[in-house]
Amino acid sequence: MKAFISLALLAIGATAQVIESASFGYGKTISPSRDSIPGWNIGGEGHEPSVLSDKLILTPPYPGNTRGSAWAQSPVSQQEWSAEFQFRASGPERAGGILQLWYTKDGQARVGTSSIYTVSQFDGFALVIDTHGGRGGSVRGFLNDGTTDYKSHGSVDSLAFGHCDYAYRNLGRPSVVKLKHTNSIFEVTVDDKICFSTNKVNLPAGNTFGFTAATPENPDSFEIFKFVLASATGQDQGQTIPSYQGSAQQQQQPPPITNQNPPAVVDAGIAAQFVEVQSRIQLQNKATNTIIQDLRAQAGKNDARHTEIMQKLASKDQVAALDARLQRIESLLQNIQRDLEGKDYSSRFNQLHDTLRSSHLSLTESLQGHLLNAITASTPRMGFFIFLVIAFQVLLAVSYIIYKRRRANMPKKFL
Repeated sequence: MKAFISLALLAIGATAQVIESASFGYGKTISPSRDSIPGWNIGGEGHEPSVLSDKLILTPPYPGNTRGSAWAQSPVSQQEWSAEFQFRASGPERAGGILQLWYTKDGQARVGTSSIYTVSQFDGFALVIDTHGGRGGSVRGFLNDGTTDYKSHGSVDSLAFGHCDYAYRNLGRPSVVKLKHTNSIFEVTVDDKICFSTNKVNLPAGNTFGFTAATPENPDSFEIFKFVLASATGQDQGQTIPSYQGSAQQQQQPPPITNQNPPAVVDAGIAAQFVEVQSRIQLQNKATNTIIQDLRAQAGKNDARHTEIMQKLASKDQVAALDARLQRIESLLQNIQRDLEGKDYSSRFNQLHDTLRSSHLSLTESLQGHLLNAITASTPRMGFFIFLVIAFQVLLAVSYIIYKRRRANMPKKFL
């Protein structure tokens, strides 16, 4: 039985061969360098993705609003292929983010660090992992032939041709996603369960694989542990997947004794663990420094606001003077209230009423006298008027008499 299993695994290893130029993480470490991965271009916005010994951190747990990308430098020349990648997403309870696996033409130039909602016209396939629809997580597939502008599209979610629900956040372990593309089927599995498959998708050769991740203000940290691309047939050039060969050897040989390991292997393992711990410590220090800077900036803002508020507030002397004025006003109001409650002012009101009435009568009488005098003073005198009329009539009579006499004494003319 063991020999049969070994032969089967060897047969699988002979047919599935790793394409090293577009793979990482299938060996002991992701990369011999902590700054880059051989055959891949890594970049980001708002931060730089971190390369550790066993994983690539596309987006950090702090701060938010960051983007990360990793693109293979060489396109895939095989028509039929299979791909496997392992990822993990972790963050606070209400955090979010989006992770994409791209297989597109000129991916780094056309896509860059974009997500499925911000990319314009891409040519190829995109596998999107996010919390779309509030179902706790989903895996969806999108296609584009370079004619649809996803960024300006009204409903990007409706363009998905396949999907499945998958709660991927805070699992505490890597999630395994596998893709298989042949001339007869295109299939996506998640944790060895079929997510979706179709026989109507045929992707061309020459496209490039890549990862992009984006987070909001409350972020998730997306980590990629490995990406292994293998050809579907043994005719393509490449190297057999090491994990298959190792499994076959373990079935044929007894497990090695731990004490018999060479010292060089032990030292290499310790060195790798030390490098990993050092890298994680540096990442934590970087995040801690960022948090300290933010706290200092916030403390400076709070001090400035406190100083401004204290300047606007009144001093102790002003408050004391205002308090004394309020006390005096209060005592005066209390005295007035006591006077109003303890004395009877009806006699004073009656006296005031009599005074007002007498003043009104005297004012009325004096006003009548003044008006009569004014009318009398302004009225013309009648005697003078009668004298003028009589004088005028006498003048007319004298004039008439003189006129008659003169006419009677005038010489008469006879015809």
